[in-house]
Amino acid sequence: PLLGRDAMNIEVKILRNEHGKPAGKLADAEIHFIAGELAGLKLVGFTIWERRDGNGRRVTFPGRPLIVHGDKRNFELLRAIGNPNVLDHVRDLVLRAYEQQAQDTMRAVSQ
Repeated sequence: PLLGRDAMNIEVKILRNEHGKPAGKLADAEIHFIAGELAGLKLVGFTIWERRDGNGRRVTFPGRPLIVHGDKRNFELLRAIGNPNVLDHVRDLVLRAYEQQAQDTMRAVSQ
């Protein structure tokens, strides 16, 4: 159980991939905790990718590589406790922040 009842407030920071490598990587993202029990911390390791088929974008979560029976796999560090749909919400937050930053950049360039 949580010790306090502070509302959690987060901000998603987007760090664009200016170098274009690896291919398809658009940006890294971080979740900054602004208020609540985790205030002052950030969760890093999110990556925004162009889909290989060119149809949109996808988000990968923080993880670490491991090898199981000779196969390379990724152990995701952010996982749902119960309902796996909560992970889609996090993906949507990251993608919205990416799209908002792109719109803000376009507005600034056109002014």
